[in-house]
Amino acid sequence: MITIFEKIDSNNINMDLIEKAAGILRKGGLVAFPTETVYGLGADGLNASACKKIYEAKGRPSDNPLILHIGNISQLKDIVCDIPECAVKIIDRFWPGPVTLVFRKKSIVPDSVSGGLNTVAVRFPSNPVARAIINAAKTPVAAPSANTSGKPSPTRAKHVLHDMDGKIDMIIDGGSCEVGLESTIVDVTGKKPVILRPGGITKEMLEEVVGAIDIDPAVYKALSAGEKPKAPGMKYTHYSPDAEVFLVKGEKSNVAEKINQLVKQDMENGLKTGVMCLNSNAGLYKADMVVGVGKNMRQAGKALFDILRDFDENKVNKVYSEVFEETGEGMAVMNRLKKAAGYKLIEA
Repeated sequence: MITIFEKIDSNNINMDLIEKAAGILRKGGLVAFPTETVYGLGADGLNASACKKIYEAKGRPSDNPLILHIGNISQLKDIVCDIPECAVKIIDRFWPGPVTLVFRKKSIVPDSVSGGLNTVAVRFPSNPVARAIINAAKTPVAAPSANTSGKPSPTRAKHVLHDMDGKIDMIIDGGSCEVGLESTIVDVTGKKPVILRPGGITKEMLEEVVGAIDIDPAVYKALSAGEKPKAPGMKYTHYSPDAEVFLVKGEKSNVAEKINQLVKQDMENGLKTGVMCLNSNAGLYKADMVVGVGKNMRQAGKALFDILRDFDENKVNKVYSEVFEETGEGMAVMNRLKKAAGYKLIEA
């Protein structure tokens, strides 16, 4: 398959290009496109065979649910059974935007989208290119991140091209993604909303709108082998570069001493090393690549996947990361880092 690669200006959208992408989706093809979070790999979300192509292109486990993206609110009633009051409050405050809601699904939603569950995850993206494509396709679009399953999510079209060239029909380059982490996922099917995956819309922001909200235990630890994931990113190792990643926890001086000790041993064994840390701590480390993730966790979230892919481009063998506070956006950053590291934690 020859993958078409086209650039688009989100401030001056080429509708001929949008219609070309929508036509591919209507015919059961796959199109990668930008959202405000990461690049999505889109298929007609009501076409079971088209959605199966997503799993094939990504090498994605079939029990890992997909998210349906809508281009306008009116599409929601076609795919979900009911819209609880807490969901209405979240929708009014945060849609369109980087938050996904899990509803009880209607039978029109294929099992290949829901991972065999009776629920479906739905998002209304704010990116104008994404919304234009979905509306032109005239169907909800299933769109997980446009990367090889398990690898860092793509925040630039070049990342998609690296992973998906020759596997999908089209890539639309709309520039770098604004948020850089996948959407927050909230289950609204129970008595109390539950965060299944943290993101840029934080627990604190959600609680301002709906009151107390729970956090699924899988946000902090791996699911056991027999557990079925309720939403994307809950069960499997994700976001991992080719390098082996380790998290190092403790007092700042102890963490720096421990990481430098490990880096020295790795270098003596001929390995190339990388360190991820807050910008203010970068001078403490002596690895081959020392990368500051930003001044705060919002900046870290936007930069994280770019940094992990940069380690791959530079053939880094081992990466050590500081452990960050799990509050606000830090919860989402640490969720992704734990999965990237396969939950390997070193106490300093």
